[in-house]
Amino acid sequence: MKDYKKEGEIKGSLKIEGNLILTGSLEVEEEIEVTGYIDCNGYSITAGGSIEAGGSITAGGSIKAGGSIKAGHSIEAGRWIKAGYSITAGGSMKAGYWIEAGYSIEAGCSIKAGDSIKAGGSIKAGYSIKAGESILSQLWIKCGTTLSAGIYIYAGIKTWGERTEEDMLIECGKLESGKVEFGNLVETGIEKPEEMIELDGKKYSKSTLKEALKKYVE
Repeated sequence: MKDYKKEGEIKGSLKIEGNLILTGSLEVEEEIEVTGYIDCNGYSITAGGSIEAGGSITAGGSIKAGGSIKAGHSIEAGRWIKAGYSITAGGSMKAGYWIEAGYSIEAGCSIKAGDSIKAGGSIKAGYSIKAGESILSQLWIKCGTTLSAGIYIYAGIKTWGERTEEDMLIECGKLESGKVEFGNLVETGIEKPEEMIELDGKKYSKSTLKEALKKYVE
């Protein structure tokens, strides 16, 4: 896949069949669409519309979009990530400072921010969610494993319509830290990984070995 190097200001939209690599900070008037990955190096990227990449989006500075930010893999910024609408990552999402979306924040793996995480809609992660300060969601918060905040956790701070029990749900495997100031906490528990046994330099689960040995002990 071909690499394209960009920096400065671009009028209209930017659409690339390949990878986008920044040689300086980039500001695009409308949307940015890249079939490969976006590597901002130590710079920042800004779009008046949405930013979308088939691969990962990484920036040493910040990532900002007036619309949505979407990556097929991970999204990572040394400073902050901000979208007027939703932020979606197929893998993990990480920011050195804060993560903020006008609507939802969703990651297939983990979400982590050095400061706060704030969503005008819901927040969802396949694994963990962790914020150095507080987590605020106007709708529900859900994650598969641990939920951690340095200070407070708020869910269901809805400013439109009637609030339901689902809107206030905070569902996680385990709450590791942080005080729930608003919302209903439900801990589902975390499954312990299956014990592995090493044989001739290779690791096998106990259940796999038991299944393989059945015909010899029956």
